[in-house]
Amino acid sequence: MIPAPLNKNFPAEPGVPDDASARLDLPAQPAAAAATGLGDSLTLNLKPRHIVTLVVALVFVLIKSYETLHAYFTGNPQVWAALLGSSAAAGLTALGALGVFFTRRLSVKAQDVMLGYGGGVMLAASVFSLIIPAMDAAQAIGYTRNASVFLAATGIMLGGLFVLALNHLIPHQHFLAMASDRHSAARTSRIWLFVMAVTIHNFPEGLAIGVGFGGEDFGKAVALATGIGIQDIPEGLVVALALRSLGYSPAKSAAAGILSGLVEPIGGVLGALATGVSATALPWALAGAGGAMLFVISHEVIPESHRQGHESQATLGLLAGFVTMMLLDVILG
Repeated sequence: MIPAPLNKNFPAEPGVPDDASARLDLPAQPAAAAATGLGDSLTLNLKPRHIVTLVVALVFVLIKSYETLHAYFTGNPQVWAALLGSSAAAGLTALGALGVFFTRRLSVKAQDVMLGYGGGVMLAASVFSLIIPAMDAAQAIGYTRNASVFLAATGIMLGGLFVLALNHLIPHQHFLAMASDRHSAARTSRIWLFVMAVTIHNFPEGLAIGVGFGGEDFGKAVALATGIGIQDIPEGLVVALALRSLGYSPAKSAAAGILSGLVEPIGGVLGALATGVSATALPWALAGAGGAMLFVISHEVIPESHRQGHESQATLGLLAGFVTMMLLDVILG
């Protein structure tokens, strides 16, 4: 028998390449050298004039973007006002969150009072600045009194269902659930779930501000933005302190509180755009924003403020917030 020839692709001794494999490996060094040379050539070719060209192009794009936005906001002043109002509210949320640098903790009773106060402001804003103006706007475009009430009621329900859908579609975590799992290894990821919950809470506020500025009563819109901004200060502080109590640094706690308010300008612009679709959309948008805020008050704010055994103090805070917003609506509206 003639023995079969050995396959040179599989050398007898491991680690010792045969001629074929050696020949296949030969181009490796030139390829690496070519890649290095290519990288060096790219680096060397980036000359000062190229950098200047890129900078000039970037400045040109920024200028054109500014001109486009300026032209748009000039033609749509209600969107610009909504952006300013909702951004101011987000700024006040950030201001409250920065308070975590000056105080390490706040008593649970004080937190409940502040939550109740914010709920009262939101409740009055829903009634005086959104729902009642929704019925007035409906009558202004030809609805009868009874039809305007039915429209507002339907809009309230749709707004509440919208926030309910957000609660189910977007994963989030409430603070008390986090606190019960304080020493869990998974708590690092829970901060984002908590921030998402607060973001869901803040979006209807920005939406309400935008819808308010999209309406015809500028005074009520200013009162609405002012009231929401006032209640955003303690809200931002409570969020930051809650995260601080879980062991996060002041910087991370403040950053999370600031992040939770950044959605308000987005909601503000969307709310103003919704009212600009047609005159018929205004009462629906006002009622829907009011329903969204009512859902947040009942589903989030009041239960959180009552869960630690300070129901009476939280309720007094709610009444104070309601009166504050009522006075703002009368004085500024």
